[in-house]
This record gives sequence, structure tokens and C-alpha cells, in this order.
Amino acid sequence: MANRTRIPNESLRRLLVQAKWSRSQFALIVNRMGAEAGMDLHYDQSAVSHWVAGTVPNPPVRRLIVEAFSRKLHRTVTHAEAGLPLAASDQAPAGLDAVEEIVDLGTADMDPSRRGVIAAAGLFSAALAVPMFSGDAHAAEAGPVVPGKQTVRIGAGQVESVRRMTDKIADILDELGGAHARPMAAAFLVNTVVPWLRAEATDAVRKDMWAAASDLVYLTGWMAMYERDHGTAQTYYLKALKLADRADDHVTYCRTLRGMSLQASNLGYGPLALKLADSAAEAAPKAGPRLKAFLTGQQAHATAMVGDHRRARSLLAATESALMRADSRRESIGGYNQSAYAFHVSHVLYEGRDLPGSIKALQQALTVQPANERQGRVHFYAVLAQRQLEYGHLDAACDSWTRFLEDYEHVSSARGDEHFDTMRRRLTPHKNARSVRQLAARISEVARLKA
Repeated sequence: MANRTRIPNESLRRLLVQAKWSRSQFALIVNRMGAEAGMDLHYDQSAVSHWVAGTVPNPPVRRLIVEAFSRKLHRTVTHAEAGLPLAASDQAPAGLDAVEEIVDLGTADMDPSRRGVIAAAGLFSAALAVPMFSGDAHAAEAGPVVPGKQTVRIGAGQVESVRRMTDKIADILDELGGAHARPMAAAFLVNTVVPWLRAEATDAVRKDMWAAASDLVYLTGWMAMYERDHGTAQTYYLKALKLADRADDHVTYCRTLRGMSLQASNLGYGPLALKLADSAAEAAPKAGPRLKAFLTGQQAHATAMVGDHRRARSLLAATESALMRADSRRESIGGYNQSAYAFHVSHVLYEGRDLPGSIKALQQALTVQPANERQGRVHFYAVLAQRQLEYGHLDAACDSWTRFLEDYEHVSSARGDEHFDTMRRRLTPHKNARSVRQLAARISEVARLKA
């Protein structure tokens, strides 16, 4: 044993209570699992007492400990939950750290009351290095966490279940907002997807499961981003990149980098947004037309943020051309349509100080926006109203905010809440105007409903 510390491991003690194991029983179980892994261990009650008192066992034994609890409690127990560090010297298969961190993230995300704890633990990093796609060199490496017989075997049906569930969650996000959809995604990740990632499978099925999981993790990060939980969102995105890389999934890898670019642009980090957007485009040399439009549209926005308006216009032209070549199939995750393109046009024009053109493009975006994208309408109308007010068109802004309220009432979203607060703050100086007085009663009504 090594790495002694004086801090008692209360997490390990709680897990022993949950498992209803005595310390002697637990020692015997760890010894038996060690034998499965080819390790000759002779722990007894006193060794477990040392662990609970704060002694940190060697890395291979830590893996046995968390696997023992996972089997007993019928759920994935991570090193963090057991109060044990996941050392760089651990002999775990590559990718274990990503899976464990997804469990830790998702477990807290399942309970909205705990999200503040996660958000405080990790802030958005504007100094993030752009990850590189390494391809399928190690895609089939991920296997069981601990050697030994696994009790679950998965096939193509389980992969399809993850993909269908991801699409359903995306639909709920569009209609009702991230505050409802995100806990569902987290629960599905922790309770269903992670056990399937640990299950027996052929190399081809395992690779497909990593890809499907990366899509769901990306979507969960997207929702965290729009719930203003930016540190958590960035962490989800990084895990999605790892999963997509292992699966040799260029599409989700590029979409995730693009999502990270959007997050950076929302927070005002233009150079980082452009770096991520360019990396996303460069990683997708064989992208289909809709994915190409999805990527170049964000490139155009980020490019305009750094003042390169000529390149931004060129990228918009490439985006429009790609979108015209795309087929008519709707994509729940990472889809791109004429409405999204017009929204990007609006961003580019706004960055170029063409406020009237930006407003016109936003109005066009709303005209062609699919009816089921209620959360998108909340955002679009809010941005439109703010720009109309900036242009001096108070009555038009109030009309847009009225339409914003019609959808906001039915959507649970931190982004919507932020727009609501912005609306009230920006209308305060104009409170005596007739259009504002007419809107005030509706604002108060919605505020009561949301309280």
C-alpha cells in the first residue's frame, strides 16, 4: 500500500454500508476478484480499515474496488464516488477515464438541485487546446473494466436504442426546453448507456456503441451550454470528443468541435470560436453537404467576430451552396436548415455593423423555422427584439417580445430565463411608452407562471 493520507475516506465507508458488506467480507471479495485478474492478493479486515481511514491502495486494487461495488450495487461506481484517485499509472483500458467522468457528470445532472455543485467545480476554459482526431487506431481497445466474465452482451439492437433515444430527447429539447430534456439524457447515460459501454460485444458493435454514446454526450453538453452551465457543457463536449475519436466517428467529432465553437462565440471568445470552427471543418474532409453547411455557417460567424468580413461572406456563400445540395431529410442532432443559415447571416451582418440587414435576416430565419422548434423560436424572437430596440424600433421590439412570451411560457430553459430578464431590464427606461405599457401585463402574467 502507498500514498497514505490522514483524511478518512467517508465515500468508501458509505459504499460499504450500501453494499451491506463487513470489512472482512469486502477484503475476501477483493482477493477473489484479484484472482480473476491474475493478481495474488491477501487482504483482510485490517487492510479495508486502513482504506477507510484514508490509506490509498495501489492503482490496480482501486480498479478492483470500484468494480466490486459496481457488481454488487448493479450500477457503475466510479473512482470518484469511492473516494479514490484515478492515477495515470492505472492499467485501465484507454477511455475508462472518459466513461467514469461521464458517470460522475450524469449522476449529478439527473438531479437538477445538484447542478450548482458541478458548475462550481469546473469553469469554462478559454485557454483550451484544440483536440486532434486520431482516427480508428485504438477504436477496438475498449473492453471490460476488469478481466473476468461479463454478464451482459450487446448487439446492434442496443446501439439502435441509444440512437433512437437520443433523437427523442432532441425532440423534447426542441419542444419543451433543456431543463426537462437534460435530466432524461443524464439518467439514460448513467443507467443504460454506460453499462452497455462496459458490456461484451464484437469489435464492430462496440465501435458503434462508442459512436452512439458520443452523440448523446454531445447533445447533453449542448443542453448544458444553453442552461448556462458552461463548465459542465465544456466537460461533456470533451468526453464526446474522446468517445467519437475512439469510434472513428468523424461526424460527431466535427459536430462537437462546432458546438464548442458556438459556446465560445456565445461567451464572446472570438479567436477561440474561430479556432474551434476551423478545426471542425478541417477534421471533416469528406463531409456531406448538410454537415458542410453546419460547419461553415459557424465558421462564418466566428470569422466575422474577429473582423475578417470578406472571409465571413465567402464562408456564407459556401454554406448556402452546400445547403442547396443537401437532401430534405430532417436530422434531430446537428441538423442544419434554411432557418439556421439565415440566423448565421444575421450574425455576420450584425458583426459587420449592418443592423438593418441583421434584423431582416432574423425575420427571414423565423419565417422558415420549423414549427416544432419552439425553443429555437424563443431564442430567435428574443434576439430579434433586442436588435430592433437597438435600432430604435420600440414598437416592433415589443411585438417580437410578445411572440417571445408566447413560446417562453411553455419552455423551461435557462437561456429563455436570461432573455426574459434582459427584456424586462431593457424595457424599464421605456416604461411609459404605450407599447411597453400594453406588454407589461403579459410580462407580469408570465413572471407569475414561471415563479
